[in-house]
Amino acid sequence: MGEVKASGYGGVELLLVLCGLDLSLPCPRHCICYTSPSTVSCQAHNFHAVPEGIPAQSERVFLQNNKIQRLLRGHFSPTTTMLWLYSNNISYIQPSTLHGFDRLEELDLGDNRHLQAVASDTFQGLGRLHALHLYHCGLITLPPGIFAGLNSLQYLYLQDNQLEFLEDDLFIDLLNLSHLFLHGNKLWSLRQNTFRGLGVLDRLLLHQNRIQWVDRQAFHDLRRLTTLYLFNNSLTELSGSSLTLLPALEYLRLNDNPWECDCKALSLWDWLRRFRGSTSTLMCVSPPELAEKDLKTLKKEDLPSCLPAEGHAHGAPGGEMEHGDSLNHLNRHRNHHTHHQRPYLPHGDQYSLPSPSPLPRPPKGGRRNCTRRGRKAKGGLNEVQVLREGGEKDYTPDGGKYDLSGTARRKNKCIPRTSVGPPSGVQRANNNGGSHFADYTFSLLTALLLSLISVILR
Repeated sequence: MGEVKASGYGGVELLLVLCGLDLSLPCPRHCICYTSPSTVSCQAHNFHAVPEGIPAQSERVFLQNNKIQRLLRGHFSPTTTMLWLYSNNISYIQPSTLHGFDRLEELDLGDNRHLQAVASDTFQGLGRLHALHLYHCGLITLPPGIFAGLNSLQYLYLQDNQLEFLEDDLFIDLLNLSHLFLHGNKLWSLRQNTFRGLGVLDRLLLHQNRIQWVDRQAFHDLRRLTTLYLFNNSLTELSGSSLTLLPALEYLRLNDNPWECDCKALSLWDWLRRFRGSTSTLMCVSPPELAEKDLKTLKKEDLPSCLPAEGHAHGAPGGEMEHGDSLNHLNRHRNHHTHHQRPYLPHGDQYSLPSPSPLPRPPKGGRRNCTRRGRKAKGGLNEVQVLREGGEKDYTPDGGKYDLSGTARRKNKCIPRTSVGPPSGVQRANNNGGSHFADYTFSLLTALLLSLISVILR
């Protein structure tokens, strides 16, 4: 009888082994361990700390959906290739926790909303890491060098955090990054070197932020980018020259921004006219006569012309200003309109601003976007559900209406900074009006005569 029982137990043991359960190695209580590859599965058991007894040779460790609060050195083995810790209560990661983990390929720390900060050397030495999930972690800043040496990284999930600012060259070592998710943060500007080094990036998602300014060189390294989402931000203008730097672009979403369709929109209008990919609508909020009209459907003559004094400032083709002129122009605009002044940089004065283009400041009191935010994916999902691979159909999020109340709108666009000559037959109030007008007329006639001579000589 005893032999029968032993034989029966051996059969059950053989069956479990065939099913992949490992009975030869210790396994933490309430966890299940597998072989080939060596796996420890401890998800959804209300663990408040990393359980003891994880086999030293474990390759895959699943600890998601628990209540773990701290990650310390020695919790895991350097043989680990996949580590899932999403949906816990992690608020602290000892910087050396993952040092020496040169086999780690996927690290999911998403949906740990109390994390808020990560040391710059936390991911040091993870040369094989190809996917890093840091979505919905309450991150306020990303320190310089946090992604240094991650040359194999292809997917970086940073969406749904509290990021307001990205350091220059933050991603410069991510030579193989193809997907960068930054939507659902509080970013307010994109600088010249924000994305430097991302030469193979394919998708860049920046929607549902507070972006109000984009440097015209912000995308200068993104030669392979096919998808750019900038919808539901606070953009009033965007230089067409910044998009010219994206030769591979196929999908562009710019809807739900408070576009000012005045003379500054000419370069963007001209770029959209020549673009052959898929784009969204760009509804104007000003001037009043163009409100609720799509910039893409307007004709060139529909766009208001800048007055001569301001047209001089817009010396570049398409109504764009040179960098120095642009900076001076916006500084004068800010001085004359104190109701729209921009306060401090998020990180104080310790960061130099290499680009001479004007930098708007983050709004006081956490001013919200002038448009409604779209609905977030339930449960902090790390897959982007707004990507649409097929077709050329424009995409507009549901419920994306403008809030035109309060200070969401900027007023007094294209305000001349110098005097404009009066119409013919009208004299100025001061005594020098006639002489100024005569000088203006003489200069105009001289320019026309020189142009005529040049044509004749050809």
